[in-house]
Amino acid sequence: MSELVTGEAVALELRPARLPSRALAVLLDLAVAVAVYVAVTIGLVASTSSLDEAAQTALSIAAFVLLLVGLPIAVETLSHGRSLGKMACGLRVVRDDGGPIRFRHALVRGLIGVIEILMTFGVVACVASLVSARGRRLGDVFAGTLVVRERVPVAPAGFLPPPPPWLAGRFSGVDLSAVPDDLWLAVRQYLTRMGQLDPQVGWAMAERLAGDVAARTGAPAPQGVPPAAYLAAVLQERQAREARRAFGGGAVPGASAPAPSSTPSVAYPVAPAVAPRQGGGPGPEAPAAPQDVPSSGGSSTGFAPPA
Repeated sequence: MSELVTGEAVALELRPARLPSRALAVLLDLAVAVAVYVAVTIGLVASTSSLDEAAQTALSIAAFVLLLVGLPIAVETLSHGRSLGKMACGLRVVRDDGGPIRFRHALVRGLIGVIEILMTFGVVACVASLVSARGRRLGDVFAGTLVVRERVPVAPAGFLPPPPPWLAGRFSGVDLSAVPDDLWLAVRQYLTRMGQLDPQVGWAMAERLAGDVAARTGAPAPQGVPPAAYLAAVLQERQAREARRAFGGGAVPGASAPAPSSTPSVAYPVAPAVAPRQGGGPGPEAPAAPQDVPSSGGSSTGFAPPA
């Protein structure tokens, strides 16, 4: 594994490609380029037979430069570092900071590759790749690039770990509408692949994502809760709200709607009670507190006899 530091000071661990896989990718690229070059040369010879020898030679040199030098540069630029051979071998050319390459990177790699691959039959490239700690040839050194492996045998991904049981429903009243979709995607990708990351790198990424989510929801992680568990609980709450919205629960605002009571109670008004006085006459009427009377099969008069 090779640790790369991005412009945002985030450490990435990538697996550099070694000489066997890189050599196979170069051979496949050369085979495709040579096949195209031979086909184009045959077409040029057939179509320019009436020209003189100097013109035919100039066209042959132009075809050689365009197809064996310009074509690989164009393919790597447009595909962001994935030529046909690299796609077949699961490789990609990236910058030293892990970002996608641009035209200038592909141009430097292509021009130096003419010397160290085509003119020396790959001897210089093989020696430089064996000497380099990350398997880089001279073109990668001057261009500031690195060839990494994209298809790495790892454990099956895609499983979202559930939050701890004591966190289930903890964030049911949190407003999640301010969290953008790209942040949710980043949280989901982290949770599905956190087992493949270095523990320190994974913890730093979880803290950063948890801080971003807490800043938009106003609900930070409880004291002592790991950031990964906090992210799993918040994401589970969002998925539960989406499921309720999709399967008949209706639109859910920031907080989840309370569950309806199974036995509703109806408050019926009662007549005022009459309290006796010492003189024998009725006292002033005092309003009685309303009572909860459950509904039954018979009718209710709503009258309470005097005390």
